[in-house]
Amino acid sequence: MSASATLTAVGTGSEAKERRRLPLLPKQLPVQLLLDEQRDLSAVERFAELHDSGDVPAQARYYRDLIPAGLPERGQQYAFEVDLDACTGCKACVAGCHSLNGLDADESFRSVGLSHGGTVERPELRTITTSCHHCVEPACLSGCPVKAYDKDPVTGIVKHLDDQCIGCQYCTLMCPYDAPKYSKARGIVRKCDMCSERLAVGEAPACVQACPSGAIAIRVVDQERAVQVSEARAFLPGAPAPDHTIPTTHYRTRQAVAHNLLPADFYQTHPEHAHPPLVLMLTLTQLAVGAFVIAYGLELVSTPAAPALEGGGAGAVVQAGFVVAVAALALGASLFHLGRPHLAWRAVLGLRTSWLSREAIGFAFFAKLCALYAASKAVELWPELPGAQELRAITPGVGAVTAVLGVLSVFASVMVYAATRRAHWRGSLTGFKFFATTLLLGAASVYAVGAATEPGGHAHAAPLLVVVVVTTLGKSLFEGSMLLARRARQHTAEKRMALLLTRELGKLTALRFACAALGGLVLPGVLWSAASPSTLPALGGAMLAFLLAGELAERWSFFAAAPASRMPGGLK
Repeated sequence: MSASATLTAVGTGSEAKERRRLPLLPKQLPVQLLLDEQRDLSAVERFAELHDSGDVPAQARYYRDLIPAGLPERGQQYAFEVDLDACTGCKACVAGCHSLNGLDADESFRSVGLSHGGTVERPELRTITTSCHHCVEPACLSGCPVKAYDKDPVTGIVKHLDDQCIGCQYCTLMCPYDAPKYSKARGIVRKCDMCSERLAVGEAPACVQACPSGAIAIRVVDQERAVQVSEARAFLPGAPAPDHTIPTTHYRTRQAVAHNLLPADFYQTHPEHAHPPLVLMLTLTQLAVGAFVIAYGLELVSTPAAPALEGGGAGAVVQAGFVVAVAALALGASLFHLGRPHLAWRAVLGLRTSWLSREAIGFAFFAKLCALYAASKAVELWPELPGAQELRAITPGVGAVTAVLGVLSVFASVMVYAATRRAHWRGSLTGFKFFATTLLLGAASVYAVGAATEPGGHAHAAPLLVVVVVTTLGKSLFEGSMLLARRARQHTAEKRMALLLTRELGKLTALRFACAALGGLVLPGVLWSAASPSTLPALGGAMLAFLLAGELAERWSFFAAAPASRMPGGLK
């Protein structure tokens, strides 16, 4: 065939390729070559020929065998299925997820752990790949204060809405399986969404594609069946109990699974992230609430002849102003915990389901009401100011509402951690710690402010010092008894906490008890017996400073010594 004939002929396949190899003649328009390229289906034809001959790429089987053929029906959802017999622990799934999803260098949505157990005659060792379990009742969704999670009503996939997230990291505490991951660089949390965009077009998720042994698949499961499995505690030996969130991942094996399987890192202990802004926020909010409630209560029981402070109305104004300042400092510190603090206002969105939203809203209104109460007490000193009569009229009501709201806000703080259902943060334990801190620091601050305000000191100095001493003794004995758990035989969460507090965090624990002894026992004794009026402000301030330092140390260990809840690890 001549060159001119080739350029003028209309054809496809090999003829089109031949035309592209020849030089462009002046008479042929570029658009003609584009049309010829569109007609060239040689790649598709070659794939069709390979498919018909059975010589298909190995990757093609993932699209046929390891993902569902259709959408879930009512009461069903997508779920991961892991073949424990096929998993070799190669971490190809981790690398594939990281690469195909474009994750940051220190970010990973999937991990591979190790569990061991069995008997001497029949030891058992299993590698376990894990990611988000797309639970039937995801705790990350219910706990999120800004509604940054969504469970797809059709597929059941739990998705994280990155644009909505404020980076509070509460979901990382709520999830018992450590699925949400906080990205410090981005200031938000991200997690596995089962590569939902790939599944929507019939393509397998990254981890499924990457696994060389086909150990990971996507299946359709009945949600009611997942509930039954969770009630039987038949999820996976060594993993956190499934009854809280009802995970849907199915771990299957053709062998008998030893019931004594434990994660390879079960006996390892190391401090967790202490969340310094939360340490400061929790301690200071409890100080503010305690100070307001105690000062307000003393005003109610005081008589005009024996006011709560020698300065009368001036002393009440100073007490209220101190509480406002501490509450404002606490709320300001909490913003430093957020990855995106400029969006903190969104915390109101989760009021219906999230205790964190209730805590944030409670303390925000508590601080505002404290300021209003301080203003209402201030006008008592200047009754000629406009609106003074109206403010004085509402003072008792504002005080009562503020006190009740403060106590409820501390209760919300307790529930923020009790809602995680972790043994070391259970409601009774956390409640005692938080309310004891509220009482202790409240009494100490009321005494210290009173001592600094008037030379004569606080009219209720003796009862306040008694509260400080008794609360310090009770709190110290309670915390000291928890350290005895390190001698327990079973490696419980309490034992792991005790080991951390006496080993890696031993210096912090010693500092905590030393501050408690100085601020809660020694200095109150000095103030009670031998202190002269001129030394009351300095000694009262020192007492409050030592007690505050001790409570900050205790609150630091509250986070740092808390054993993390996660799937089996130990495979580096």
